[in-house]
Parts: sequence; C-alpha cells; structure tokens
Amino acid sequence: MTAPNTNCRGPVPFSATGRRAFLQTGLAGFASLSLPGILKLRSHAASSAEAEKKAVIMVWQPGGLSHIDSYDPKPDSGSEYAGPFKPIATKVPGLRFTELLPRQAAIADKMVVLRSMRQSAGGHPAGSMQLLSGDPDTRDKPKPKYPDWMAVSNYMLAQRGPRKNPLPSYVGINPPLEYNGPAYLGDTYSPFVVSGNPNAPTFSVPNIGLTDADEVARLGRRASLRQKIDTLDRSFDHARELGALDEFESQAMGLLTSPQTKVAFDLNREPSRVRDRYGRNAWGQQLLLARRLVEAGVDVLTTSLSGPLCGRVNNWDDHAVNHNVFEAMKFRAQVYDQAVSALIEDIYARGLDKRVLVVVTGEFGRTPKISYAASTGGGDASAPAGTSQPGRDHWPRGFSNIWAGGGINAGRFVGATDKRGEDAIERVSGPGDFLATIYHHLGIDYGTTFIKDFNGRPTPIVDHGKAIPELIG
Repeated sequence: MTAPNTNCRGPVPFSATGRRAFLQTGLAGFASLSLPGILKLRSHAASSAEAEKKAVIMVWQPGGLSHIDSYDPKPDSGSEYAGPFKPIATKVPGLRFTELLPRQAAIADKMVVLRSMRQSAGGHPAGSMQLLSGDPDTRDKPKPKYPDWMAVSNYMLAQRGPRKNPLPSYVGINPPLEYNGPAYLGDTYSPFVVSGNPNAPTFSVPNIGLTDADEVARLGRRASLRQKIDTLDRSFDHARELGALDEFESQAMGLLTSPQTKVAFDLNREPSRVRDRYGRNAWGQQLLLARRLVEAGVDVLTTSLSGPLCGRVNNWDDHAVNHNVFEAMKFRAQVYDQAVSALIEDIYARGLDKRVLVVVTGEFGRTPKISYAASTGGGDASAPAGTSQPGRDHWPRGFSNIWAGGGINAGRFVGATDKRGEDAIERVSGPGDFLATIYHHLGIDYGTTFIKDFNGRPTPIVDHGKAIPELIG
C-alpha cells in the first residue's frame, strides 16, 4: 500500500500535537474535540440566513448493502444470483423492493432510488475514499489522501462568516471515520463526534449546556489558551492566529453553557410515540438525534449503522465467512427499515424536506452471484464455525442508494443495472456525481472550488462529475 504524502503541513494553524493538547476538556461524550480550535473554522452563515441554510444527513452502511436483496431485486436471474426474498410493490409504479423493506416501500413516493452507482475500488478503504472524497485510486491506503465531502463542506461553510449558532456545523453520531477524514484540511474540520448508544438508559452528552457556575469556571481554566500556549505550533503567524483564539475560546464556552445545545441533544424531549416510531434501539435513536440536530442548525450530519444490530461482525460486510448474507439481511432489516422510513417521513412532516437532504448509502454493493464458504464463527446471522453458508462479496460495478428531501422531485427511481444486477447500464453515476450532488445542495460551487493540498497545489473538490439532475431541487 502506498501512503499519502504527509511531509508538508496543511493549511490548519495548529500542529497535530498542539491540537491534541486542547483535547480532554471534560466532554466525555465527544471524541476529537479541541475547544477553541474545533470551533475556529466551523463558523458560517450569519443569523439572518440561519433559517435558509441547507443541511445533509448521510446514513452510512459500512461494508456495503446488498442491492439485490434490498432496492434492486432480480427475481428472474436464476438460483445462483437471486436471493430468497420476494419483490414487493412500492408506492411508485414500476419500482419494487424486496419484502424486507415494507415501510420504505410504503413511503417510496418520498424518495428517489438511484440504482446505477458505480465506482472502481473493491476494498473497503479505497471504496469509501472513492465515494466520499473522490479519490480515484483503487488501492487501499492507511489514511485518506483527499478530504471527505463532510470535511470539505465544513471548511467551505466556514468561509461564509461568523457562526452564531452554538451547535457545531459538522456532527458525527458514531460517524464513518475508519477510512475517511479531513486529510490536508486538518483535524479542525473533523466532526464533533457523539459516540455511544443513544438508546441506552445511561446515554448522555456530558458537560453540554452546563449551568453550574463552578463547573463552568473549572472547564474555563482547563481550556485556557494561556495554559496551552506552549503546545501551539510555533510555525504559524502568532499575531494573526492568537488574536482570534480568544474569540473561539469564548465560542467554545458558549457551546458548553448554552441551553440550546443541551436541548438539541436531549432525546427525552421527544414524545414517546416519536421515539417509538424510530425504534427504541441504537439505529432508531441515532437517526432521531440526527433529525433533532439538523433541525437545531447543524449543517452536516453523518451516522453509521453498525454494531451489534448488523450481526456477528458488526457491519454490512456479508461475506460467507462473516455472515449468512440472507440471515444477516433478515436480522437487521426490521430495525433498518423502521429507522430510515421514520427519518424520511419526519423530514417531510416537519417541513424540512426542502432544506435537509437525506442520503443512505454504503461504499459499494454485494456480488450478485452468491458465494459459499465456511463460517469463521457462530453468532447473530452466522452459523457455527466451519458451517458452509451463503454470502455476497464486494461489488462496486453497480449498486443502489436512496435520496430524500433536499427539494428533489421524489417518487421515482433513476438508472438501472443489467438483468443480473452486475453492471450499472443506464444513467450511470460515479463518485464525482455523488459528491457534486451533495455540494450543489449545500450551495457549494463544486465546479470552480479548489483547496490547496499538503504541497500547496490547488486541488478541485470534484475532479470529474456533475450534480445528478434528478437529485437536485
């Protein structure tokens, strides 16, 4: 594997060491949080434009969803390809899902199914980097060469002026960070991370919206710029940067003490019937929290549907050695179907469908042809070790994702794969198109925007691609 060039510093004024020195400020519910630094370049649109700001929620399926067993069934492809699940009608004429997704089928008029996504990388790292950052490399790398669209959006939105909303611009609820990140933009543009299970009785976000004066004072001392000054990167322009840091430290303390932040993260403020509708489980409550946060002013929200609800290996990577793919699909289907359909319905019911774009995707699909191998371990959705079971492997040549809200003309499907689901053959869309569509929604000019990389070279945020016409409002 070839590692990206890391010899030169990126544009962020803190070194990695300096940034880390600001961490551990008592925000136990968050990861990678530097109080003054993390807010520094996350500011954007002034309060007069707050109501008109666009937002994106990306729901990530790490490992890749089987398109054949969900949104693109091929019942006539033969026993080597077709799974056991029957196709069912949806609310959109001519569009069929499998029987695993009855709730989404019932609201298909509120979404667009893109059935012709394609990229060229077969590994999880490279596949994720291609789709989320546009990196054309097919080799798996230990860390990203290019920033993902979430970090780029955070950076671009930061250029628009001071952010008056105390909530961060970019939040990740158990986000997809294993293979992605801000790259040469630096950690300042990483997400404000919420970790854990929002459905757990003990779940909380500590130290958000503090009201105790002594605790606020204690955190103020711990976050003090002057106590950390010796850890700052001495290579940046002190006069310019230090003059701004007091302001950002003040913003950080505002995040800690603002009642608005405490309310936004408090799922107990939702009616029981709403929490029940999403599902009283980790995925359902993650998506409900996502809706609450974008409604409160977060611009970019990412969340991964991973963990025990996926099956034995905690993701959607349904190789036969990991899972019985069909048992895995059944195991996670009810929770997945309920949570995603609730989010989409809620976006429309609350009048957010013009402002908020919802994207549900993984890095690729799964092989249309079923494979068989011995299980490497028993557990949820997997037979005991040594038992032969069916699986599907990585498949980037044609797969599906769903889009909702964003002002798009919903109730249709775009593109097609061939009769076996092997290749995207109609209205083929690549990573550049995927990225351009999201940037377009956020009002970012993807065609003319360049950001300097580690070596100071202007790098386009979309190298090849255009916003998909059917997916833009």
